[in-house]
Amino acid sequence: MKTYLAKKSEITADWYCVDAADQVLGRLAVQVARLLMGKHKPIYTPNVDCGDYVVVTNAGQVRLTGTKAQTKTYQRYSYHPGGRKVIPFATMIQRHPDRVIRHAVRCMLPKNKLARQMLSKLKVYAGPEHPHAAQNPKPFKLD
Repeated sequence: MKTYLAKKSEITADWYCVDAADQVLGRLAVQVARLLMGKHKPIYTPNVDCGDYVVVTNAGQVRLTGTKAQTKTYQRYSYHPGGRKVIPFATMIQRHPDRVIRHAVRCMLPKNKLARQMLSKLKVYAGPEHPHAAQNPKPFKLD
């Protein structure tokens, strides 16, 4: 028995469209990360980018469970003294709803160069419209 390893030339990437309206952020991010990595395909190979393109619409309508909507914060640091910025979830979802989903998905991908390549296949939009109609994305039903 030999283990099958996918080659770059054998991989075909599909396009999927995911509607994030009234979806729980973490559960949505798990499904999107799985599509980006290609774990839903039988030819999945960990060291090859065999994932698909994912278009997420209605990112501004994603929700959190429990009291996380009031307590969750995002922080960044400018590497200068006193340069720590803490932004609450309510402010972030209002200003940049695409960053909320992108951050959640990025944390669920492996921490290497391949993950940055996978994350470039993620397209997130705050509203229901997106400019990727020419690629004919298939609607993806979340579990």
